Amino acid sequence: MSAVDDMAADGPRVSDDMTVEVALSVMASAGVEYLLLCDGDDQCTGSITLAELTVQRGSSTYTDQIRLRDVLKDRLPDQPVLQLPARSSSL
Repeated sequence: MSAVDDMAADGPRVSDDMTVEVALSVMASAGVEYLLLCDGDDQCTGSITLAELTVQRGSSTYTDQIRLRDVLKDRLPDQPVLQLPARSSSL
């Protein structure tokens, strides 16, 4: 099972065409450390962390037009997708 398959549906889901600036604002408002990314068909395609976006924003090549999908494309091949803890069925 891939990390994308194992993602909890409860996490904040956003479109991968969202800009880094908007994503950082969403994360701050929601008080979360990650976002689940969805494609045009609303299929979860990955995740991105606050730490990744902070590094991207601090980069000398950063512009306010960079989209989340661009950040994912630039991710190193051996860099893992965020692993979320399994959801517990007990309340």
